[in-house]
Amino acid sequence: MRILITGGSGFIGTNLLEYFIQQNHEVCNFDIVEPRNSAHYSYWHKGDLLELEKLQSAILEFSPQIIFHLAARTDLNGHSIDDYPANTTGVKNLITAIQGVNSLERIIFASSRLVCKIGYVPKDEFDYCPTTPYGESKVIGEEIVRNASSSLKCLSFIVRPTSIWGPWFDVPYKNFFLTISNSHYVHPGEGSVLKSFGFVGNTVYCLDRLMNASKDVVANQNFYLADYPPINLKLFAIQIQQKIGVNPIKTLPIFLLRAIACFGDFLKFLGWKNPPLTSFRLSNLITPMVYDTAPLETLSGDLPYSMEEGVDITINWLRTQGDI
Repeated sequence: MRILITGGSGFIGTNLLEYFIQQNHEVCNFDIVEPRNSAHYSYWHKGDLLELEKLQSAILEFSPQIIFHLAARTDLNGHSIDDYPANTTGVKNLITAIQGVNSLERIIFASSRLVCKIGYVPKDEFDYCPTTPYGESKVIGEEIVRNASSSLKCLSFIVRPTSIWGPWFDVPYKNFFLTISNSHYVHPGEGSVLKSFGFVGNTVYCLDRLMNASKDVVANQNFYLADYPPINLKLFAIQIQQKIGVNPIKTLPIFLLRAIACFGDFLKFLGWKNPPLTSFRLSNLITPMVYDTAPLETLSGDLPYSMEEGVDITINWLRTQGDI
């Protein structure tokens, strides 16, 4: 198969590219930034989603059968939707660029769980509740895809990655592992919450299954990308701590962590991009986050990696990078 991945230099994209390379598919990474994995340079086509003519040229030249659209601005530092043109205009440009590409069989658009605020359970795929400009931009991206789907000659559908972790990751989940490795992580309160997190090895496996699924199973569907069942956050943190071999994780009362998070908000206001703790991150930690993964489970079946295996692989990768 000829598979084009926009954003193949990103976290999920890097893992997905490697997965398909190992399966001997012909792959192309269309991305504005250079690959995270130096072994992927020969597959990289430098390009910007906002430059329509160059995007069209790259797609026509490669003539893909499958496109995974992962390219996006994903940080939460923007002040308005206007700061996220890759997530809106970029989607429009991609849809324009694939018109007339007769080889294209299907295109998978990556959205985000943050089309709804953390803890909000949507009634259906059209029920949105974003609280950040990033989330708002992803809502617009989904609406663009749906409005264009009837005019596309290929099959298209949307996936919403949740909190994905593993090799080649970055802020914030890499920080989570590193904070534990430095014995700086404190768990909020004595209890724990369930989280729909996902190990990236399982995520790329599920994306492969979606790529090969029959049309009637995936057409006009949304799929949350997460491991199933949800994990217990405290047990997840303890698993990481024990595998690294550092001091046991301590706990702090939530009221004290709220005060620390407020100080982190102030530091961010002053210009520190990623303080160790902010109100947003604390809310992320203490709010249950469980998504309906039944459609994905029905399609993908048993996942290839357990949480323990994923933690082992991730810690070994962090060691090879010199981070632990």
